[in-house]
Amino acid sequence: MQKENLMNRSTIFAAALAAAAAMSMASAARADDMSGMDMSAKPGASPSDKAYADSMRDMMKGMAVEPTGDADKDFVLMMMPHHQGAVDMAKVELRYGTDPELRRLATDIVAAQVKEIAQMKAWLEKRGK
Repeated sequence: MQKENLMNRSTIFAAALAAAAAMSMASAARADDMSGMDMSAKPGASPSDKAYADSMRDMMKGMAVEPTGDADKDFVLMMMPHHQGAVDMAKVELRYGTDPELRRLATDIVAAQVKEIAQMKAWLEKRGK
């Protein structure tokens, strides 16, 4: 049951990131066209709220890649900031969160996403992109 709950939370987290990616792509074809997207924390927000808002803003900006026509390259260029956003949000959980289950999940997310980011960077370097 605990493993199912952890998997459900992981799935929800992944779905939230995917939704953020879709919204980013739909509303901003370029990094400088972020009009209408308020990723700032509200006045009086908690430190974790501010940190999550910062991570989302950075992720959205990074994912707004000018398409190159190379599906493989575009995938990697958009996924690296997407994964970095997951790492940044997980680090917020590790800094401010207290739930042991979510802290373990956040630790796992950091480890997995850092490894995948390195794999994508290596792919780009191998191909001179």
